[in-house]
Amino acid sequence: MPLKEGFLWGGAVAANQCEGAWDADGKGVSCADVCTGGSRTVSKRITPVLEEGTFYPSHEAIDFYHHYREDIALFAEMGFRVFRFSINWTRIFPTGEEEEPNEKGLEFYDGVIEECRRYGIEPLITISHYELPFALTQKYNGWASRKLVDLYVKYCGVLFRRYRGKVKYWLTFNEINSATGALGNFLSLGILNKGTKDFPHQADNPQLRFQGLHHQFVASAKAVLLAHEIDPEYRVGCMQIYIPRYPLTCSPEDMLASQEDSHVRNWFCSDVQVRGAYPGYMKRYFREHGISIQMEEGDEECLKKGCVDFYTCSYYMSACVSADPEKALGEGNLLGGVSNPYLKASDWGWQIDPEGLRYGLNEIYDRYQIPLMVVENGLGAYDKKEADGSIQDDYRIDYLRSHIQQMKEAVEDGVDLMGYTPWGCIDLVSASTGEMAKRYGFIYVEKYDDGSGDLSRKKKASFEWYRKVIASNGEEL
Repeated sequence: MPLKEGFLWGGAVAANQCEGAWDADGKGVSCADVCTGGSRTVSKRITPVLEEGTFYPSHEAIDFYHHYREDIALFAEMGFRVFRFSINWTRIFPTGEEEEPNEKGLEFYDGVIEECRRYGIEPLITISHYELPFALTQKYNGWASRKLVDLYVKYCGVLFRRYRGKVKYWLTFNEINSATGALGNFLSLGILNKGTKDFPHQADNPQLRFQGLHHQFVASAKAVLLAHEIDPEYRVGCMQIYIPRYPLTCSPEDMLASQEDSHVRNWFCSDVQVRGAYPGYMKRYFREHGISIQMEEGDEECLKKGCVDFYTCSYYMSACVSADPEKALGEGNLLGGVSNPYLKASDWGWQIDPEGLRYGLNEIYDRYQIPLMVVENGLGAYDKKEADGSIQDDYRIDYLRSHIQQMKEAVEDGVDLMGYTPWGCIDLVSASTGEMAKRYGFIYVEKYDDGSGDLSRKKKASFEWYRKVIASNGEEL
């Protein structure tokens, strides 16, 4: 069964990982801007006070801010029908609390959107993608405070009014369910608890974290309602990390442990955003973990009315779950899980499971029966330049081909799939490790982990391969 006509092929990036120009044209400091560089073996750090002589990769990144016309032209050459990017909140409201938005920031996104439209590329905009204004962390400890709900909705209103008639698709929060784990404290919620050592080792207060997540749920629902009020043509989606959780063995204990883990990690946030209410299984989880969510009058009604129009997710790996606490975690499984003995892994320990994508899309669609979109999927790898300057990334082609094949199987199973935007369609800074060496793109960027590089762009072998995939609507793989 072929993919439907008008299937949205494209690619995805995030502002804090590609734009650079971190303090240009009135932009404020975001949480990403106080994170140092790292690597597979050295953890990136969170430094509330910037350290002289320390490398902060988001400060220049790949300088999409000054190269976006060149980059979008390359995306158009591949045949993109959609480009997923994010707005950097601090370009619009530098501290998050200004009375009026920063016009220079809005003008930059005017340019990006117009450039997309010039090539017939549909913008898919993530409103908040791991770049909370750091001033809101310093003043309120991020989303731990209810005050951020109104600040976020005000920010959304500026975007919805500015880009009415130019943008159709919006995502409220990137990987909102990252906040179900300790890593999500600073990454997603902008919560920085005393005792945090570095990015992978954050001091955690689950009560504070899940309360912050509730604030994001309310903010998302209000944003959906506001978007539909401003422009009934707007379509607003949620965005989740989806990681299939397999029981490590066929023991009933492992099966139940896998189900509980999947409830919390995979389903909780989307159940709230798609179905409009807290699921029953979370009441037990909260009770057993001493968590009490403080809701204000009207919150439940708001969640019910502000359900999203479509569901999107990132998909990189699956994980196994064991009821045995002695089982070791997988090397690259930052969000938990035991390594699967049947799977190979990337250089960073992320296990490669194409069939898990088919399984996941079926599970999601069976549960929600609304249109789906895979908005992140890709292989982070060490790319080597050959003597002739070419980058022969056949391993990336193999990875993407196998996942697209399984995506097509899911469509044949009956899944309503809208589109596919592989992650890091151009090389950018890794969110988990803060490095350039972990490359994802179809386009190589001359930028390295010591800050050197002339930022020139070069097509990899996967560039031409993906162009053919799009031109054939996924038939030529």
